[in-house]
Amino acid sequence: MTSITDVRTIGVNVTSQDDAVDFYLDKLGFEKRLDAPLGPTMRWIEVAPPGASTSIALNVAESGRQEATDTGVRFSVPNAAAEHATMRERGVDVGELLRWNEVPPMFTFDDPDGNRFYVVEESS
Repeated sequence: MTSITDVRTIGVNVTSQDDAVDFYLDKLGFEKRLDAPLGPTMRWIEVAPPGASTSIALNVAESGRQEATDTGVRFSVPNAAAEHATMRERGVDVGELLRWNEVPPMFTFDDPDGNRFYVVEESS
């Protein structure tokens, strides 16, 4: 047995924490949950969709050069087509809206560092 009850935070490497915060707050509409100094030049920053139990930690890439990654993170939305249109209007790099039989509509988007995320319509 385990006492683990939830997924609290998922880390994503970024080149610039300030630029990443701007993207997640201004383009995606997330909220900043934590921004704490870890020393003279480092910060621990967490952002999340409003009301979500899991946050994303914006970690500075160690080499100072960020390599894009497929995060595997899937966000849920009530209407994938509406969110796709909204993100596109805000200038987010979104992929094609995909629709298959018996599979919820979904699409991808990339953050400014090329990290790939997925948006999937909530199943009823």
